[in-house]
Amino acid sequence: MQIIASILLLKARSVTSDETRQHLKDAHQRVLSVAEVQRHLHASTGADEIEVGSYLSKLCSSLAASMIGEAQAIAVNVMAENGRIDSQKAVSLGLIVTELVLNAIKYAFSTEKVDALILVTYETDAEDWKLTVSDNGWGKPVRDIPGAGLGTAIVEALVKQLEARIDTVTGNTGTTIAITRATFTSRMPKAA
Repeated sequence: MQIIASILLLKARSVTSDETRQHLKDAHQRVLSVAEVQRHLHASTGADEIEVGSYLSKLCSSLAASMIGEAQAIAVNVMAENGRIDSQKAVSLGLIVTELVLNAIKYAFSTEKVDALILVTYETDAEDWKLTVSDNGWGKPVRDIPGAGLGTAIVEALVKQLEARIDTVTGNTGTTIAITRATFTSRMPKAA
């Protein structure tokens, strides 16, 4: 994956189109994110199940370290109930969290905000679970959230694979994206 990421970055530097350059940089970041998910999972070698709180915390910490610049301080916090998930589900959840956190970092805080926060929560109740990524950014009307982007398509495919549903709420106090399996009522706070 490191080789693919390097090739994408080299191509991004050599193209003349700004739009193509940005698409290649986005693809580069996605490859690095997938590699990061795999790295976290391989740290638990031989384990059929992964401790979800530790996994999401390490993943989000790594994303924040690699994506958040000095110009805008954004806190990325994780609140996850204790529990274990199978490694296949962990891969899907990790990719979803990666896409949603990257989108929040890139788009939620277009201008500086003193208390910028992205909050990732994971709750479980037997076979039911809820994963939420919320931010206290500027928000935008739901009709303005792109629905055909690569990241959105990846998230929607993974949500379908997990037999879950996705709900988006956005406004001037931020955006919350919740992925829920079954009928689950949240007990966790939002980043507002």
